[in-house]
Amino acid sequence: MSVEAYNRDLAYIHNVGFGSFAKRSAPGLLGILRRNGICSGLVVDLGCGGGLWARQLADAGYGVLGIDVSPHMIALARQRVPAGTFRTGSFLDSNLPPCAAITSLGECLNYLFDRRNGRSSLRRLFRQAHQALRSGGLLIFDVAEPGRARGSHRRFWEGGDWACLVEFEHDPRRNRLTRQITTFRKVGPHYRRAEETHVQQLYEGSQLAEDLREIGFRVRTVRGYGDFRFPKGQVGLIARKPS
Repeated sequence: MSVEAYNRDLAYIHNVGFGSFAKRSAPGLLGILRRNGICSGLVVDLGCGGGLWARQLADAGYGVLGIDVSPHMIALARQRVPAGTFRTGSFLDSNLPPCAAITSLGECLNYLFDRRNGRSSLRRLFRQAHQALRSGGLLIFDVAEPGRARGSHRRFWEGGDWACLVEFEHDPRRNRLTRQITTFRKVGPHYRRAEETHVQQLYEGSQLAEDLREIGFRVRTVRGYGDFRFPKGQVGLIARKPS
């Protein structure tokens, strides 16, 4: 049911060139956990990527379970956080253990790497999260909304040994954003080219908040984590399981 996500080169490029979201989010997220009385315990990170947020959690004294669909990302996370536990798989099949908090950063819940993903699948995930969280526990995540992109455009990034070209295509009828990604990574004297297609289902944050409240969470939406502000068209949700 899943498609390839973050092959070896894209995982490497994301790890070295696109870690700012996790790094800039971390102080605000740690503050949210502590203000809600969560100063220890297990945090499950869905779509953990290369473990940048997991590293911050481990350094702050939390236990970490990271889950990601990309085995290449999981390999990076295990190197970065040897004390953490990491699993390769879809967040829809995560079998969440009892925990203090669950996080999912960088619009991970929007991605259609698992073709079963959709609003109904997210509702099931939210119910599992509610069952897994201890009283007072938090589910924190951010999603891309329909205003995240308009029309078609291209962007280009490069680093010392890599380059990345992304073509964006917005489908307003289906509320989907497609990224056609072409990467170039230097291997010896040459560059190796690879391609991937990433599709996101865009969600209204207010609708997901409604789903969470029906399950029993107390929910608020945010436009950033602490001092870090999201770009336009991205919203965060902080869902608390009542004590």
